[in-house]
Amino acid sequence: MSDAPKPRQPDWRIPFLGISFLVIALDRLSKMWVQQNVPEEGGITVIPHVFRISHVLNPGAAFSLFTNSADPKRTHLLLTGFSLFAIIIVLGVLLKIGRRFTMTGLALALILGGAIGNVWDRIVYKEVTDFLAVTIIHYHWPDFNLADSAIVIGGCLLLLDALLGKKHQESEPAP
Repeated sequence: MSDAPKPRQPDWRIPFLGISFLVIALDRLSKMWVQQNVPEEGGITVIPHVFRISHVLNPGAAFSLFTNSADPKRTHLLLTGFSLFAIIIVLGVLLKIGRRFTMTGLALALILGGAIGNVWDRIVYKEVTDFLAVTIIHYHWPDFNLADSAIVIGGCLLLLDALLGKKHQESEPAP
């Protein structure tokens, strides 16, 4: 019998945090480009009647929820506080489970980067810059940004992992 040590699995926490950092950097760079090159409420058509780069300032939450709040300062504080709380929870879970590569770890890295990207705007500018405008047939999707995209993709990966993980466990033979 060989007494050779088992090869160590790589620790994925640093790469996951790198993914979060990449999301933050791309989000910041894209928002700065829009702020400098697209007038507020203006836009650049990329695909006519389908996709344009806009410049919308969103004081509310995702999909412009709470934009017309009766108490905008309170809404801003609550959204910022909730975002910071969520960032702490996601970071804690990612650091706990991120030692090995999983779809959940990747999802949390994307969500963390997106949440930090948007809370940065909330803290520094008091509103979030949205700039991706999509129209499907006659429906105009609310404008969004790269941070929102990372959060949605992360959420979809969590759902997919939950569904596929359960299906995979059911298909494995019992010991």
